[in-house]
Amino acid sequence: MTDDLSFLRAQARTQRFTLGTPRQFQVTPDGERVLFLRSESGHDRRNSLWQLDVTSGEESKLVDAAELLPGEEDLPAEERARRERARETSGGVVGYATDAAGTVAAFSLSGKLYTADLATGAVRMLVDAAVIDPRPNPQGTHVAYVADRQLHVVELATGQDRVVAGEDEETEDVSWGLAEFIAAEEMRRVRGYWWSPDGRSLLAARSDRSDVPRWHIADPANPASPVNTVAYPAAGTTNVAVSLAVVTLDGRRLDVPAGEWEYLVAVHWSEGGPPLLTVQSRDQKCLEIRALDVTDGSTRLLHTEKDPDWVEIVTGVPAWTPDGRLVHVGVADGAYRLFVDGTPVTGAELQVRSVLDVGDEVLFSASDDDPTQIHVYRTEGAAVRRLSEGVGVHNGAGTAEAAVLASWSPEYAGIRVSVLAGGERVADIASVAADPGLVPNVHWLQLGERALRAALVLPTGHAPGDGPLPVLLDPYGGPHAQRVLRSRNAMLTPQWLADQGFAVLVVDGRGSPGRGPAWERAMAGDLGDVALADQVDALHAAAERFADLDLDRVAIRGWSFGGYLAAAAVLRRPDVFTAGVAGAPVTDWSLYDTHYTERYLGHPDERPEVYERNSLITDAPKLERSLLIVHGLADDNVFVAHALRLSSELLAAGRGHTFLPLAGATHMTPQAEEVAEKLMLTQVRWLNQQLGVEAGA
Repeated sequence: MTDDLSFLRAQARTQRFTLGTPRQFQVTPDGERVLFLRSESGHDRRNSLWQLDVTSGEESKLVDAAELLPGEEDLPAEERARRERARETSGGVVGYATDAAGTVAAFSLSGKLYTADLATGAVRMLVDAAVIDPRPNPQGTHVAYVADRQLHVVELATGQDRVVAGEDEETEDVSWGLAEFIAAEEMRRVRGYWWSPDGRSLLAARSDRSDVPRWHIADPANPASPVNTVAYPAAGTTNVAVSLAVVTLDGRRLDVPAGEWEYLVAVHWSEGGPPLLTVQSRDQKCLEIRALDVTDGSTRLLHTEKDPDWVEIVTGVPAWTPDGRLVHVGVADGAYRLFVDGTPVTGAELQVRSVLDVGDEVLFSASDDDPTQIHVYRTEGAAVRRLSEGVGVHNGAGTAEAAVLASWSPEYAGIRVSVLAGGERVADIASVAADPGLVPNVHWLQLGERALRAALVLPTGHAPGDGPLPVLLDPYGGPHAQRVLRSRNAMLTPQWLADQGFAVLVVDGRGSPGRGPAWERAMAGDLGDVALADQVDALHAAAERFADLDLDRVAIRGWSFGGYLAAAAVLRRPDVFTAGVAGAPVTDWSLYDTHYTERYLGHPDERPEVYERNSLITDAPKLERSLLIVHGLADDNVFVAHALRLSSELLAAGRGHTFLPLAGATHMTPQAEEVAEKLMLTQVRWLNQQLGVEAGA
């Protein structure tokens, strides 16, 4: 094992080399300016608001977060929860919103509401309270925000502030204008209110958690601290009740009658048509797009998607074009295809990942026959044109006519951001992120009969044939997420692990995105064995091609679903795996949330045998290999109960194992430099011991 520890500290200090990276791009309607967030350096956590003059290429700072708040932030509890759901670890200005013309921006900083005049740069504080998610109306005359579970609107000209929804609620279980846990964690809906195009009313979500089970998170390291009680909808239990109402600036309110749906997936309100509601049934086999009549609260069905397993949610749709055509993504011919006014625009050769903007034309991301790459496309009438170039992972913002491309590639470190006008590059936005100082030694592979996408990372300077190496699988491995991406930054941790003397294999199995609905539906009813089979098949196929992989010394590590997979590997395939590090593992799916779990396993009352088969608890007596369990005690997503129950069953069965609790840690891996460094070193030392590898070998 190398004695050079600088990479681990640098990775923690730079938040995986993301600090200093520009993000959250917004192009002004005239296409002349691009707004974005960026910190001062690759070691600064505080983001400020910047703008780029597209013609001159000059950047200027509009909001200096350090000047507004020289000290530490004091965040409202709801904001901390929102950031946990978004996996947001930076600080300063982490989000902003503008009016339609791009003249005023609203943002919160340490819970206070600020606005910035984008023409003059003048910044003023409007509200000194625990403010969440401030957004101007399209006209730039008012700003809405959430505080104390109520939806407020403040008039910019007068500063008059009033509650428009929630003032009459007498319970803390009801909140207005916020995305509930399931929406933010699983459906990628982060908003809870939407302005009307005329700026005189809002469509607001009301969330009632009264009937949701209460779970309690104690702080054993600080027994004097109060218990954190959260409403957690575990599989088979009651969800938050979400309803809608139209509220106006003059105090009127129209409640939308409750429908038969369980989940509010998305809302869109633009000048192209009435508000669009995307709703989903509890079993997720039916998704409906409905138009809302704001005069009486009734809804009209526009489109239905059905699937015998589940309907996948695609972000950015549905939406109206300015001339009133409905844009959505649906399944046809084995692919996720983009539909405009009922007509498919993309072919079956593309898997649409997300819709980035809907205007006269549509900006979207998709993968072709290589799911390890994501590219940005635009429609041109009934045709489609790819805007991004080069091998890599590309994302987009702006519009089809004035787009911003953010690109990652194996060919360079970090991000490269370019601004396009009419599809041609006209400007760049600088990144000041730190250079990791590692160039991954990666072999990009397709393995086995299922052509599993994989990345084999070897020690720096190691060439195939140089000698045997113990193997470390480093997967996520589950549905809805992807690890094998053509990006240098995506392979930095695997490279550091490889440089400790391992051949590191990262594999995306069935269920991972980018390969179409049938590939994803292979996980239906079977999360563990399907995922594990793909990892084992990929391992054996890689060993056939690379004789350096020592199949007598194989370990696996993972976090979240990857932790579940690592524990399953040593429990169910001791013939393959010698040791496993299970970080924040789901061990009993009846303890995980409704939307994620029931999507793949169904309702536990209807399919108890499926939950039993996918649980690791009953496998505890089978443990023959070495298992290290790591779990944060403050985790409110995968509760530490998962790790404790597995550990308890292992102990009862007389199966030795190691359990490492992380005091104060949530579901995000620890961010503090020393803790992050020592946690990784502890894992490597433990793996070396279990595999019989001498330190320094």
